[in-house]
Amino acid sequence: MAAKPTDVELETPAAVAPRDPDGLAALLPRWHLLRDADEGEPLRALLAVIAEQLDRVRDGVQQGYEDLFVETAVPWVLPYLGDLVGYRTLPGYERVLTTGLHTGGRAALAEAIAPRRDVAATVAHRRRKGTLHLLEELAEQVAEWPARAVELSRHVAHTQPVKLYGTGPRGQRGRLVDLRDGAGLALAGGPFERTARTVDVRRADSARRQGGWTPAGVALFVWRLKAHSLTSSPAYCIDRARNLYTFSILGNDTPLVTKPEPEPSPAHIAAVDNVPAFITRRLLHDRLADYYGPSKSLVVRRDGEDQPVPLADIVVADLSDWRYRPRRGQVALDPELGRIAFGSRSAPRQGVWVDYHHAFGTDMGGGEYARDREPRPDADFYRVGPEQPYHRIMDAYRAWQEARRPERTGIIEITHSGAYQEQLDFDLDPGDRLELRAAEGTRPVIRLLDWYSNRPDALNIRAVHDDCAPHERPRLVLDGLLVAGRGINVTGPMGAVVVRHSTLVPGWSLEPECEPHSPDEPSIVLDRTTACLQIEDSILGTIEVIGDEVSEDPLHIHLRDSVLDATGDDREALSAPDCRHAHAVLHLHRVTVIGEVHAHAVEIAENSVFTGKLHVARRGIGCLRYSYVPPGSRTPRRHRCQPDLAGPEQAGRVRPLFTSVRYGTPWYGQLADRCAEEIRRGADDGAELGAFHDLYRPQREDALRARLAEYTPAGTDAGIFFVT
Repeated sequence: MAAKPTDVELETPAAVAPRDPDGLAALLPRWHLLRDADEGEPLRALLAVIAEQLDRVRDGVQQGYEDLFVETAVPWVLPYLGDLVGYRTLPGYERVLTTGLHTGGRAALAEAIAPRRDVAATVAHRRRKGTLHLLEELAEQVAEWPARAVELSRHVAHTQPVKLYGTGPRGQRGRLVDLRDGAGLALAGGPFERTARTVDVRRADSARRQGGWTPAGVALFVWRLKAHSLTSSPAYCIDRARNLYTFSILGNDTPLVTKPEPEPSPAHIAAVDNVPAFITRRLLHDRLADYYGPSKSLVVRRDGEDQPVPLADIVVADLSDWRYRPRRGQVALDPELGRIAFGSRSAPRQGVWVDYHHAFGTDMGGGEYARDREPRPDADFYRVGPEQPYHRIMDAYRAWQEARRPERTGIIEITHSGAYQEQLDFDLDPGDRLELRAAEGTRPVIRLLDWYSNRPDALNIRAVHDDCAPHERPRLVLDGLLVAGRGINVTGPMGAVVVRHSTLVPGWSLEPECEPHSPDEPSIVLDRTTACLQIEDSILGTIEVIGDEVSEDPLHIHLRDSVLDATGDDREALSAPDCRHAHAVLHLHRVTVIGEVHAHAVEIAENSVFTGKLHVARRGIGCLRYSYVPPGSRTPRRHRCQPDLAGPEQAGRVRPLFTSVRYGTPWYGQLADRCAEEIRRGADDGAELGAFHDLYRPQREDALRARLAEYTPAGTDAGIFFVT
């Protein structure tokens, strides 16, 4: 689209330009105004109405000029401008037409059909059609996925003339495998491969098994997992040795990824530094200085020192089974397992801290990502961390208790990504409003240890007065935390307990292979309480409800965009003791439930997945819509649920398949690509069911395929290859 000229302005009379209701009256002779004032100013009122209409006409003329340019046009004009330049709408706009007016109005509907950025770039993209860097740019603009475009035809093996070998364009093509080239072998089969292959007759866009190594093949390698950073996080010391550590504070193996760097120019083809790629041992060994150090992909600090372990002391090794023994003064790193090994005689004495990046699908469960928060000017802040007034959470809590302000609203904010190992007991009075949260850009860890031998050591939340009015019941919020080692115990007449952008580790802690340490233990116990439990953008284990089913009303439990993980399909994700029905009413929106649910009732469950059976006592209450429930479940009425729509004969095929169901792995909770389309596109808006619904992966994939077909030359065999 042409750029809007800046030196053209509409000429308007100077006396009419101000938006003044008395602007026209000021043009009248003085004696008319005096006579009008004597008669009650009817003329001034008439001129004010005329001035208002004049302003509307002037605005319409001005906006008509603005609508000639895509940068300033109102949203409803964008589809018309796009039609002038041949803009093609993305797949799925028919669904937008039916739902857009209910969700965002006419302007939002037009912006969804023809996004301003896409319309503005149409002509420029047509001029660059067929270039590799354009395909990478489209992946970022349309799907918001980093990508690398590769011309597969240059990796097809063919006979080259000996006279021209090594010179000219043919000499630059890929070559056959050199078994002595370890670096080249490490890249084989990936997006950065340098070797050549024989011709593969399968198409690059095949739905069964992709090929594309033909003279017309083009591949767009896409990374769907995001790189999440952790800064100054404590490493975990293996119990049996004081010189062995893991990057993850939970003690599990976690593969490290690169910190993506911006590409230097629009014509640059993405390299391994520009995408969230997994760091292999070979890559770290060959380019240690590029990935190790402050503000880079990873760094290790020891004994509380500000300076990291020197680069000269770092060696890259395979630490599987911890067989490798570094020499004195050396520090061995294994990026594929996320492990660290010091020399046996040079082990740290005051701890190890690490900066690193790990991969996950979305912003969920706490992290250093940005979170939307409402400003709280009425609350008292108590900051905990290094160089802060308080160094322990309970010290800040006691200071808030002693303040005794009338509003009784306090926020305890943890300002760094450290670990806090203390017994937490929050006794709340009527009217208390307490929030324990992570500061922006941090992910603190609360490790609940085995402090007492004769009682559980959970994080206790208690309402100390039983006779308070419902509107005075205390409220507590946990935001941006990772809680490991034990669960949370809620008792007494609480008003609400909110868990937001947090992780209550399923099974309390993890083994090295991401197996749960205590799979049968609950993450939250609601013990004879009136609390309304609200879970948002979080990951947690089992919820156990203990209460009086005769004299008390059922509790309300709300879950949104979260994973409720019992660590097994045959374990209870929500129930009362002894697998009885929990005296609770569920409200589930975009939730993945791994395990069985036994509840009093389900008020609403939409766009959700249940891997275990769902049993409710009151079937006449509530509704399930656009969800998956296993056959044999006892549920309220269903609307367009699976496998009901597919039929009994398709029940074995139409079921959720996950890439991983173990917390701690990068692909945790995500539906596999081979999962049935009825599950991957089974939501009410065509997205996938479960906690990752708002990623809109099917729509983004369809949009990218449409743009790939539009901007590759005719006869090209182009396909999308998902790396993660």
